[in-house]
Amino acid sequence: MVTSIRAAIFAGLCLFASTLWADDNLPVKKLTLAGPAAGVSNALIHLVASGGLNDIAEEAEFVLWSNPDQLRALTLSGKADFLAAPTNVAANLYNRGVPLKLINVSQWGVLWMISRDADKRTLADFKGEEIAIPFRADMPDIVFTHLAEKQGINLKKDFKLRYSATPVDAMQLLITRRIDHALLAEPAVSMALRKTQSFPVSIIAPELHRSVDLQQEWGRLMASEARIPQAGITVLGEAANNPQLVSAFEAAYARANQWCIEHAEECGKEVAAQIKLLMPEAVADALTTQNNHYATAADARPELEAFYQILLERQPASVGGKLPDEGFYFLPVE
Repeated sequence: MVTSIRAAIFAGLCLFASTLWADDNLPVKKLTLAGPAAGVSNALIHLVASGGLNDIAEEAEFVLWSNPDQLRALTLSGKADFLAAPTNVAANLYNRGVPLKLINVSQWGVLWMISRDADKRTLADFKGEEIAIPFRADMPDIVFTHLAEKQGINLKKDFKLRYSATPVDAMQLLITRRIDHALLAEPAVSMALRKTQSFPVSIIAPELHRSVDLQQEWGRLMASEARIPQAGITVLGEAANNPQLVSAFEAAYARANQWCIEHAEECGKEVAAQIKLLMPEAVADALTTQNNHYATAADARPELEAFYQILLERQPASVGGKLPDEGFYFLPVE
């Protein structure tokens, strides 16, 4: 049954892509790039805005996905060629039979505790407090739980956790003063600080403060680099069978990603023009505070597998019940 479903999905993707691809010939007719309202999409948006894919595609477009249902629809319908997604979601889809490959990990440090209390510096400082957390049993929640328990914190006894459907919902709880602390990912962190005039410098006392950097906590408690392989770019369907195209795209994305880092304000304007939910200043703020490590999927594999193993132990469904095999990792053309 699983094999037949996988075959059907692949056949559908190939049928859609067959009008666009001609083996390894470049440029192709059209590329559709899809991503969420998050930093992993910045370089995708810049590639479209700047014509950065002109050498490999006659036309390129960016499509925003806002929730898991839209993400699944894009992967199953074949309406995206390159898709930005959390790394655990990419593994989950692959393990469920979706024909995709992970080509890079560009987001390694975007999780923060945000608080009204400037004195809170560790997770233990939040004992007895209510904390908003988006996406129950998904990556941010699992990371938070793992780091808390590594410090001997009992989540049921020590915290009152308030789960929200999305990071934007958690951000709104903070902004409207219905809660004092939240676990957020960029750019929601910078959006909350900007909307309350808490960042970069407020003339009056800031309402909100960056508190615990979960990446630093990860490095300290896991005795590893202070970074978490959180999100990257996948290639879908027939496009994955065109290594010349994927290698060219990955190189273009890496250049665009570096451009965004070096031109944060300009990148922020491009992103906000495409994603109306975001403020250009907040996108720029996020770029200046995030961990800017970048790695191809092949180079990131050891850290990814260590991360996936933790997710497997805590929430097996989050990665599709097993480690993805070597076919998940794209190997660039030399």
